Amino acid sequence: MLYFLKRLKWRVVWSLAGWRDAWRNEHSFRSWVWANLVSGGLALYLPLEVSERALILSLGVLVLAAELINTAIERAVDYISEDQHPLAKQAKDAGSAGVAVAALAVGVAWIVVIWGLI
Repeated sequence: MLYFLKRLKWRVVWSLAGWRDAWRNEHSFRSWVWANLVSGGLALYLPLEVSERALILSLGVLVLAAELINTAIERAVDYISEDQHPLAKQAKDAGSAGVAVAALAVGVAWIVVIWGLI
């Protein structure tokens, strides 16, 4: 059990370091955090069902996770080489598309939730 807690502590430390670095260096990450604050605030303010709130909030967190993964892909590709290469572009574009798909899921959820309010 002690080993588990020690490893858990380090996982939390490393995760916070990644969060901090993304906040400092990635404009897109900061933008998604602010968008999530607005979206989450609306989800908590509007008269929504608990399940609707959970959906909106969890999808917002998913967008942040996708952006962090996209950042990791971009950093790894840039570390390997800053030369222009079609596969590097495809990897970065796929990461960006992943963020866009997650954001689209939030948008679809909001449309369905708002539609239910009308």
